[in-house]
Amino acid sequence: MYIQEAHSSDGWQMEINEKEKVVYDYPKNYDERISVAGTCSTNLGIEFPALVDTLDNKTEHDYTAWPDRLYLIDTSGNVVFKSDAGPFGFKTDLLNKALESISKPSTLKRQSEEQTYVSIE
Repeated sequence: MYIQEAHSSDGWQMEINEKEKVVYDYPKNYDERISVAGTCSTNLGIEFPALVDTLDNKTEHDYTAWPDRLYLIDTSGNVVFKSDAGPFGFKTDLLNKALESISKPSTLKRQSEEQTYVSIE
């Protein structure tokens, strides 16, 4: 889930963002947020579909996702894993155990190379 921009140029801009040329204003509309999310996914090499939070940041508020967090939600919609705040709270070994507990390795498939963005509005 792509949530609100942590370091927008018209907000809390970081020097490292300027150095790496990751400089974006806070989106004024949903299409702008989708565009920034797409750029983020591409630059980070994310190879799975991404959801994009609404401009009112409902998902971020409901899940306490800022600054970033790992969640695993099962097919019934239950949260089966929630990491501590990242990046230091990311314990991928614990996420892997949670994944193993709900799936069989032979049933996992890699998503297509094409990124998919789903509106939750």
